[in-house]
Amino acid sequence: MCVGEATTYLDWLNGDLKPDTQDAITEPSSTTGDLLETIKQRGKLAIATDANYEPQSFRKPDGSWQGFDIDVGTEIAKRLGVTAEFQHQEWDIITAGSWSGRWDISVGSMTITTGRKDLFSFNQPYYYTPAYMAASTRSGVTSVDQLPFDLPSGVEAVTRPTDSNCVEDIKANRPEFDLLITSGTVIDAAVTSGQPIVKIGEPIFQENLAVAIDKSGPTHAALLFEIDKAIGEMHADGTLTTLSEKWFEGEDLTQDPSGG
Repeated sequence: MCVGEATTYLDWLNGDLKPDTQDAITEPSSTTGDLLETIKQRGKLAIATDANYEPQSFRKPDGSWQGFDIDVGTEIAKRLGVTAEFQHQEWDIITAGSWSGRWDISVGSMTITTGRKDLFSFNQPYYYTPAYMAASTRSGVTSVDQLPFDLPSGVEAVTRPTDSNCVEDIKANRPEFDLLITSGTVIDAAVTSGQPIVKIGEPIFQENLAVAIDKSGPTHAALLFEIDKAIGEMHADGTLTTLSEKWFEGEDLTQDPSGG
């Protein structure tokens, strides 16, 4: 099975996945010395994201940024009264933490997990996606019942830098890559673009996806509060629903499936 270097999918295969939610966020008494103050003075919000994840974040041939995460990050910056400045970085670098001030936040569909909460402050999720398995069309597999092994114990994971690399490997008929595990949105986009894969089975787990701020960086309680407030408003006024339907083929992925 091919797996992009995403901690959540590898944790699921290893039986160690611990999905989580954000901690309670309260308004600080002062913004003095907070990262929010620096951002306001600068007039720009530096946002890290990986441009290899269409339709969440990608670049057009002319170099312009596109995608759901790009629109969300742009809107957050607008509501903070600044402009968004996106910076591409490989996903494993972003999720390792210790950003050393290179970016202020990541808007990159990062799943909240217990382990990641040691490294990052998370806002409330801005959307939710189910993770699925997909099979190559050449395998003939169209359901989990057709797999000749148990899940997840019977799977040997082969990691690739990104989920897109996995799709390309399957397209290239690499025999070791008959299965893929990733977000349902990534699979849907690949199928729509004509890639030789098919989604199989029911969701294997749910991902709560949120903005992340590096805990090892500057004090950021005020920034965390203001971004959380903006996301709450974007849920309430329908902005996130509109963006989700724009990028995910009319599907609203912004509603909490747990009813929370």
